[in-house]
Amino acid sequence: MTALTETTTPTTSSPLPQRTRVAKWVHDTSAVFVREILVVMRDPFTLIFSLLQPLVFLGLFGPLLDGMLGEGTIDGESALQWFLPGVLVMIAIFGTGMVGGNLLYELMTGAYERILATPLDRSSILVGRALKEFAPLVVQALLITVVAIPFGLEFYPAHVLLGLLILGIFGIGLGSLSYALGLASKNREWVFWGVQQSLIFPLLLLAGMMLPLEAGPEWMQTVSKFNPLTYIVDAERTLFAGTMWDSTVAWGLLAAIATCAVGLWVGIWKVKRTI
Repeated sequence: MTALTETTTPTTSSPLPQRTRVAKWVHDTSAVFVREILVVMRDPFTLIFSLLQPLVFLGLFGPLLDGMLGEGTIDGESALQWFLPGVLVMIAIFGTGMVGGNLLYELMTGAYERILATPLDRSSILVGRALKEFAPLVVQALLITVVAIPFGLEFYPAHVLLGLLILGIFGIGLGSLSYALGLASKNREWVFWGVQQSLIFPLLLLAGMMLPLEAGPEWMQTVSKFNPLTYIVDAERTLFAGTMWDSTVAWGLLAAIATCAVGLWVGIWKVKRTI
């Protein structure tokens, strides 16, 4: 008697389609962005407090310009219309230029090393953090612009939105450079703050943020042409004055995009080299 043996072929489920590298990178970047933006939303006091300094500048420096000019204008615009764009650029500089200090704290506590131990793509860690700088910066700048309207600011919605977009792109690049500097300054906080403070104020002054560069010496006007902030400040002032289709705006947008590209490249390179 022959025993019949029934053989069963094990069924193998088809493997799940693997995500492409691009899809994984987008997923990782969005995860880092959400994590970082939730931290900001849980601490709204920081955002509110960061608005005080630019409001103080507007409240104290603006009347001084009005008093100095009398009925006159700067480049054909009222003091507030001319001064506010410079204050918005100042927000971008101080807000995004200091984010590397937060990274230094994470390095000291070991939080950053734990992030590196996750399967996240290294470049997405930097890009997600950099994109996080966009939203708070634009919100702060928009709030200050709205606050200035009752005090005589002429509001051009489309022009202001383009100006905020330029600021946001610039902030992403500057934030990336700040993160890269933070990584390079690991265990040496004084290096980060020394470099950061040594660069911010000369860049702001050479951009004509507070006073027209035309009133300065010729050497200062020449040096300002090599400062990307100069083109961004000029673009913001042109937009807030109600002019959009102008070469000044194009140069400002180009300066913001160049800063963003260089910042992301340097930042990603530094993150990938971090052990």
